[in-house]
Amino acid sequence: MEALLTSTAVVALAEIGDKTQLLAILLATRFKQPLPIIAGIFFATIANHFLAALLGSEVASFLEGPWFRYAIAASFVAMAVWTLVPDKIDDLEDKPSRFGAFATAMIAFFLVEMGDKTQIATVALGARFHEVIPVTIGTTLGMMIANVPAVYLGHELLARVPLKIVRSIAAALFLAIGLWLFAQTSGLI
Repeated sequence: MEALLTSTAVVALAEIGDKTQLLAILLATRFKQPLPIIAGIFFATIANHFLAALLGSEVASFLEGPWFRYAIAASFVAMAVWTLVPDKIDDLEDKPSRFGAFATAMIAFFLVEMGDKTQIATVALGARFHEVIPVTIGTTLGMMIANVPAVYLGHELLARVPLKIVRSIAAALFLAIGLWLFAQTSGLI
């Protein structure tokens, strides 16, 4: 249950203002079909985050030891710093799609999520918990918590939510997990 809840909270906070959330807003304004976009986000996230959690879990099983736990802790601290750097909607391509809303959302989300903070966080969570399914469910739930309102509320959400504060909270959460792992690995707790 810890893997599921931690994964949900970490990704839901990290996704606020992230490039994929901005993509959800862009798709919503382009297609004006929220349900196919949400379904595309859902399926892309399951596929992407399952593979990321599996990678993290498998790598962790081969690389057990204190040095690897320190590396995972350091990755959470690095995620804290990265979370403070805002993404821009200008970085996203605004080309017309020859596919419908569902296929465009699914393909775009899967590809834009590659190497994104939430995917890297999912790899780290998979390595930390060694529980692929709960981590995948949690990170997918976190993505949906952050992106469904973005699809429906679009630019209004960005105008009203203080992204700097949300990014700071997400960064603090990543930092707390990283420091907790450092302390646990070094035997302080």
